[in-house]
Amino acid sequence: MLNNLIDRIKLPFRKEKELFSALYDIIGFYPRNIELYKTALMHKSMRSRNEKGRPMNNERLEFLGDAVLDSVVGHIVYNHFARKREGFLTNTRSKIVQRDTLNRLAEEMGINRLIKSSHTNTSHNNYMGGNAFEALVGAIYLDRGYDACMRFMEKRILTQLINIDKVAYKEVNFKSKLIEWSQKNKVKLEFKLVTGNKDKDGNPTFCYKAVLEGVDGDMGKGYSKKESQQQASKLTLNRLRKQPLFIDSVFAAKSERTKMEEMPVGVPEHETKPDFIISNRNTETENNVDTASGKLTTPHDETRQHAAKRKERREEEKEFDLSDVSIKDTDDDYEKIIAAAEAAAFAEN
Repeated sequence: MLNNLIDRIKLPFRKEKELFSALYDIIGFYPRNIELYKTALMHKSMRSRNEKGRPMNNERLEFLGDAVLDSVVGHIVYNHFARKREGFLTNTRSKIVQRDTLNRLAEEMGINRLIKSSHTNTSHNNYMGGNAFEALVGAIYLDRGYDACMRFMEKRILTQLINIDKVAYKEVNFKSKLIEWSQKNKVKLEFKLVTGNKDKDGNPTFCYKAVLEGVDGDMGKGYSKKESQQQASKLTLNRLRKQPLFIDSVFAAKSERTKMEEMPVGVPEHETKPDFIISNRNTETENNVDTASGKLTTPHDETRQHAAKRKERREEEKEFDLSDVSIKDTDDDYEKIIAAAEAAAFAEN
């Protein structure tokens, strides 16, 4: 039957016949204006232009399909969950039309195989399938109308590919996803309370803002801290996906912060350890001259003199608790003792 229909339409090329057949398998009915569907499957990386020199790609149909999809899925969810409140309906619709879901649908339905694109330019485009799915909905809307879009989503998607009840009650932890992303990218994340008020019935309300590296993300409102932070996380994640300038500003701030952290800060003004030790020696002693006898001293004599001086200093410096420092009869370890004493003094201040 399908082959006879294709022959009656008299599509001029074999490739168009194959596309017509593939689209029938995907959307469940026959396209009337196949040019709309060709455009829906044309990625901007192809840089195609029409007779008037205007770009030919699926971006405009994607925009239309996004709006139609929100309306259609909202309509279906509204009818399916007759007793649920607005918040539940909104969350359910969001789970169905989110980019990750549309990407999986495009892969499962074979839409990805029909997309025309420049592989060199789109190898890292994770949303190409989801974008094409939205553009395809836009094409269905222009070709067959709103009711056809409803049938497509109800019979092909929410009956065969998505369990609407299961997806509705599956909680998506947006805050956890944002934290995970931040940790992977070593980005500093905070949730700041903006306002804490009460509604007209006296119920407490909260407004939290996600802040990434000091750059303001989005705000979320709710009747609990958890709810408001979840909403802020969801909106911020969406912004990270769709606004390159926002993510650039976050990583620019991160770069500035890490550069500052590598610089020494808060170091008190003090003499270095070698200077500290040298300043306690007599000039003549350094020249190996004994001040009492005026004779040159041997290295062995110097060692005994230094040991006696170290003993005197230890008696004078009992105010510092250095019981955990092992004292050995060498100049190096005495330097460590002095360093520990300095550290204790700074800690007390």
